[in-house]
Amino acid sequence: MNLLLIGGGLILLLLIVGVVITITSERSLVDERLGQLGETEQVKEAQREAAASLVTEWLNKRVASSSMGDRVARELARADLKLKVAEYYALIFISTVGVGVFAWLLQGHPVSFIIGAVIGFFIPRFYVKRQQAQRIRKFDDQLGDMLNLMVNGLRAGYSVMQAMEAVSRELPSPISDEFRRVVQEMQIGIPMEKALDNLLRRIPSDDLDFVVTAINVQREVGGNLSEILDTISFTIRERVRIKGEIRTMTASVRTSGLILSLIPVGLGLALWFISPEYIGAFFAPIEFAGMTQPVCGILSMTVIVGLIVAGYFVMMKIADIEV
Repeated sequence: MNLLLIGGGLILLLLIVGVVITITSERSLVDERLGQLGETEQVKEAQREAAASLVTEWLNKRVASSSMGDRVARELARADLKLKVAEYYALIFISTVGVGVFAWLLQGHPVSFIIGAVIGFFIPRFYVKRQQAQRIRKFDDQLGDMLNLMVNGLRAGYSVMQAMEAVSRELPSPISDEFRRVVQEMQIGIPMEKALDNLLRRIPSDDLDFVVTAINVQREVGGNLSEILDTISFTIRERVRIKGEIRTMTASVRTSGLILSLIPVGLGLALWFISPEYIGAFFAPIEFAGMTQPVCGILSMTVIVGLIVAGYFVMMKIADIEV
C-alpha cells in the first residue's frame, strides 16, 4: 500500500512537471513565433517607411527645384515651419478637399463645395503669412536687447562670432534660433557675409538690414564696431517705441477695416448655407442682349467685391505709417 502511494505520488508529480514543461515550451514557441512575426512586421513597416521617405524626398526635390518651390521654401523658413515644400503642397490639397467636402455636407450643392475649396485653399497661406508677421515683429522687438548684448560682449573682448554665440545662448526665441543658425553656418565654413545675408533673407527686417550692413562695412574698412552697434541700438529702440505707439493709435482703424470687410462676406456665406434659394434669386437669369443670362447678379457681385477690396486697402493704407 505504501509503495502504491509513493508510486502514485511520483507519477502525479511527474505528470505535473510534464504539463508545466509542455505549457512553458508551447508558450516559448508561441512567443518566438510571435516575435518572428513582430520582427517581420517591423521590417515590413521599416521598408514601407523607407519607401515613403524615398518617394517624399524625390517629390520634394522635384517640387523645390522650381522657382515657385524656392519661393515657398523661403516663405516656410520665414514662418519657422518645419515643413518641406511637397508637404506644404500636400497640406494645401488636404485643406482644400477637406473644407470643400465639409461645406458640401453642410449644404449639398456643388457651389458649396467650390466655396469651401476656395476657403480651404487659402487657409494654409493665411496661416503662413500670419506666422511670418508675428515672428518678424518679435524679432524686431528683441533686436535692441541683442545689440546691447553684442556691444557688451565686444567691449569685454569677444569676437563677433563669440558675441553671436552669446546671443544664441542668452536670448529667447526667435532671435536665438536665427543667430544659432548663423553661428552653425559659420562653423561649417560659410563666410560671415554669406551667413548674415542668409539671415536677412529669412528675416526681411529693415532694422536687421542696418545691423548687417554695419557689420559688413566694419569688416571691410575697420572701425569700432561696438560704438557703431551702440548707436544703431539706440536708433532701433526708438523706432520700436514709435512703431508701438503708432500700432496702438491705428489699431481701431485696422480692426474696423478688417471687420467691415468681413461682415458682407460672412453674411453672404451664412445666407447661402442657410437658404440657398434666397441667394440664388439674386442670380436669377434675365433678358439681356437677346439672351437669358444672370447678368444683373454677376455685375452687382463684381461691383460689391471691388468696393470691399478697395475700401479694405484704403483703410489699411491710412493705418500704414512709415517710421
